[in-house]
Amino acid sequence: MAACGNDLKNVQPQIIVTTKSAVHTHTNRLAREKSPYLLQHQYNPVDWYGWGEEAFAKARKENKPIFLSIGYSTCHWCHVMERESFEKEEIGKYLNEHFVSIKVDREERPDVDKIYMTFVQSTSGQGGWPLNCFLTPDLKPFYGGTYFPPESKYGRPSFLDLLKHINQLWETRHGDVTNSAVQLHEQLAQMTAKETTNGLALTQAVLNKAAGQLKEMYDSRNGGFGDAPKFPQPSQPAFLLRYGVHSNDQEAIAMVLNTCDHMARGGIHDQIGGGFARYAVDAKWLVPHFEKMLYDNAQLVNLYLDAYLVSGETRYADTARDVIGYVLRDMTHAEGGFYSAEDADSEGKEGKFYCWTRVELAKLLTPEEFNVAVKYFGITEGGNFVDHSDPEPLPNQNVLSIVDSNLPRADEPLLQSAKQKMFAARSKRVRPHLDDKILASWNGLMLSAIARAYAVLGDKEYLTAAEHNLSFLQSKLWDAKTKTLYHRWRDGERDTAQLHETYAFLLNGVVDLYEATLDPRHLEFAISLADAMIAKFYDPAEGGFWQSAGAPDLILRIKEDYDGAEPSGNSVATLTLLKLAAITDRADYRKAAEGTMRLFADRLQRFPQAVPYMLMAVDFSLQEPKRVVIAGNRAEPEAQKLLRAAHSVYQPAKVVLGNVGPVEEFARTLPAKQGATVYICTAKACQAPTSDAAKVKQLLK
Repeated sequence: MAACGNDLKNVQPQIIVTTKSAVHTHTNRLAREKSPYLLQHQYNPVDWYGWGEEAFAKARKENKPIFLSIGYSTCHWCHVMERESFEKEEIGKYLNEHFVSIKVDREERPDVDKIYMTFVQSTSGQGGWPLNCFLTPDLKPFYGGTYFPPESKYGRPSFLDLLKHINQLWETRHGDVTNSAVQLHEQLAQMTAKETTNGLALTQAVLNKAAGQLKEMYDSRNGGFGDAPKFPQPSQPAFLLRYGVHSNDQEAIAMVLNTCDHMARGGIHDQIGGGFARYAVDAKWLVPHFEKMLYDNAQLVNLYLDAYLVSGETRYADTARDVIGYVLRDMTHAEGGFYSAEDADSEGKEGKFYCWTRVELAKLLTPEEFNVAVKYFGITEGGNFVDHSDPEPLPNQNVLSIVDSNLPRADEPLLQSAKQKMFAARSKRVRPHLDDKILASWNGLMLSAIARAYAVLGDKEYLTAAEHNLSFLQSKLWDAKTKTLYHRWRDGERDTAQLHETYAFLLNGVVDLYEATLDPRHLEFAISLADAMIAKFYDPAEGGFWQSAGAPDLILRIKEDYDGAEPSGNSVATLTLLKLAAITDRADYRKAAEGTMRLFADRLQRFPQAVPYMLMAVDFSLQEPKRVVIAGNRAEPEAQKLLRAAHSVYQPAKVVLGNVGPVEEFARTLPAKQGATVYICTAKACQAPTSDAAKVKQLLK
């Protein structure tokens, strides 16, 4: 695929940063939006529209190209491009005269973002945010890129020069541009189309190949898979750990545990306040891109819980607790919803909230605390972080990482008191921007993590938080009458978007909460969600789930097939439906999951490293799952003890259920015998019932 002719072939993104612009003197229509990202642009001189018919009608009526700019509120380079370009009067005036400009929050409309990101990646070979794309009035793209600089350098045009060039093409070669857009759209449709490959069988060989590829990517020195920049991508190590346990591949297990250790010790992990940043810019996990995303932290809680169950090492449980502590303290609405993200920047400087100079610490700590902290965190005079994107970077900044963990026991109280003082001092700094929108999809991921943390670690605070979160989502984003789940809530208002990942991710969280509590109400809600998801999004002809429910504002319907920083809706739905089918014996759930795996069979075999979460679904499907049925009053202490025992063993090919509510028929026939009783069943056969927690653990191992 190529842009219109060769006129734009030399336009490549380039990173240049200029000084902050003057005070805003404009207000545009984004002031009526709820998205924090869109609200960040409400004072631009650009006459921005939100994504919708008002903008599309204007473009059609005036026959103007659309300038589509997509980002999110905690995106560092989105902030840079706003300062350099969108806050400039000259840029605003030109865009307003020649284009219809639309801003989209990619986190609110991932379906819109997916279409145009796929286009930009296929035409330029790169992607990322801000994503800037030029469209015809009927929404077909004809050119796009990511960040564009404010000035012409190295033979490359400035953003304004690019706008002028696009406008000239639109006015002088209009037919060529629109014809090119039609052709590009056809190629995009072919590229994203998927048909079931019935001849491909998914066997253990697929899992073996995928594990082998991941092991080849492993960084033995620093942990992780691949080189810099390093993203946690938790579904990759989660799959490899699962594979290692099922295949008794100790090398694979060691790779995952070592990766968890390196990430936990690294600067990507907030050593003072908890939680993980989105990625590290280096191979050593030292210097993060400081933004913190809810979806990363949710998945990492589950990974560290798995690492704890496999290894028995409490440090992994401590890391999971650390992440949850951060989320409950800094990322939770008073009514229980979880916020989306925290920015990398504060006071216009990336990492300023998180970094320290040696001089600062010398003033803050006692000499004894200072000496311990300097050794433990590797504090140096010159620092270890310079923001090269900043024309005036802060000097001598230290990102905290654990450089020397072998402290004498006598020094541990000094380290703890130093960390407490540092946390208190840091709390007085200007915090990074908080994206306080609440997304049902990402909340589903965190609900899963906190529910499992309760099941594994037994902390009732986590159960309270999980129940509170689900109540919030049900009251704010779920319409029980129509069985409709909405995507975003903020400031008293929900959106109207219908996205598959919203249903899939929340379904996953609710199933995990049911398994952690055996509360039949949660299973009933999971069934309502699953039924609605299949009815709205499943393709019975070819298999798989559409990303959105036939929205009229989309030029393509896509089935997401990539487990990256976030898993795809198709992968999460597949594994969760398989589990729910094992709990309820609903054949339609199993059929939808199997149809989805068949659709992605070719991708699973040819590019398994791209779909590690779906590989976990394949792994589940290749085994007859163990059903741990706990009969008796779930609220009684003995039942709770047995439930904890069931969750204390790493056995991902199992489901945990009660014998009441809408569970499978066989489970409902299993009685409690002189108190709570556990039956571990496969198909219609069960082990001898037991009320001994140690015996439950033994049987599951």
